[in-house]
Amino acid sequence: MKLKLMGTALAGFMATASLSHAESVNIGAPAWTGAQAIAHLIAEVVETRIGGEANLVPGNNASIFQAMDQGKGDIDVHPDVWLPNQESFTKKYVDEAGTVVLSDKPYEGKQSFCVSKAFSEANNVTSIFDLARPEVAEKMDSDGNGKGEIWIGAPGWASANVNEIKVRDYGLMPFMEPIRADQAVMTATVGDSIKKDMGYAFYCYSPHAIWFQYDIVRLEEPAFDPEKYIAIQPSDDPDWFEKSSVMTEDALKKVQIAYSKSLIDRSPAIADLLANIQLDGETVSDFAFQIEGGKDPADVAKEWVAANSDRVDGWLGL
Repeated sequence: MKLKLMGTALAGFMATASLSHAESVNIGAPAWTGAQAIAHLIAEVVETRIGGEANLVPGNNASIFQAMDQGKGDIDVHPDVWLPNQESFTKKYVDEAGTVVLSDKPYEGKQSFCVSKAFSEANNVTSIFDLARPEVAEKMDSDGNGKGEIWIGAPGWASANVNEIKVRDYGLMPFMEPIRADQAVMTATVGDSIKKDMGYAFYCYSPHAIWFQYDIVRLEEPAFDPEKYIAIQPSDDPDWFEKSSVMTEDALKKVQIAYSKSLIDRSPAIADLLANIQLDGETVSDFAFQIEGGKDPADVAKEWVAANSDRVDGWLGL
């Protein structure tokens, strides 16, 4: 009888250990704040509500998608896929290879160019084409080279390539110098330009912490027209810049979670969670604002999950 009980206990221990091992996930953590926030949120739910193990693994879009494609568990999740910006990856791994799954519960993203509200009102700058007014460009020239500066995105961003095409096709090149720099540089420069009562134009998108940090406004662009939006990426054609033509604003973006198809068999409860997470732009912007303000992303996620138990229950099918 004693031997049987020990055997039963051992079997129970082995089953528990097997479940614990099965319900584990390595979450890709791209550099931008929104992705960091969602990665920590997923980890918090996995650990506290599913009882699994979650680890964050830094990486860029290419490395995360490649790891998800391999299906070995090195990286299982991309928490913040912007489409169509990252469409070259989803076409390759979701549509063609079938090794990566996209959640069908996206939240909405919007991309634009912005200036501070104060500069807009003081100089009647409401349209992207106002940046081609010489007197406006002069007020945005911080280095004295005769051109204003417009931040188009960080190095390596697909959106930065599109924005450079826009600067050219909107006729801004003679007046504005497109700048690529880390996002933190942009955020700091926005604050500095407002303090100095100077102009500064920059690529802006939502969700993002900057909408909580500063009083900024979007510049009007021609309404989205797919026939006037021919944006080719360097990965698709070495002559991408010459062959592209963009004379319209971006379409609204779908931002969603992607995960390795192999995760469905390896950690089914986590795969179900990833398929059911439903976020919104305001929530992600608030996450980003708290993190940009110095709060630990893990603490932001923990507090939000505790305060939104019913919403998380819905993701878990409870």
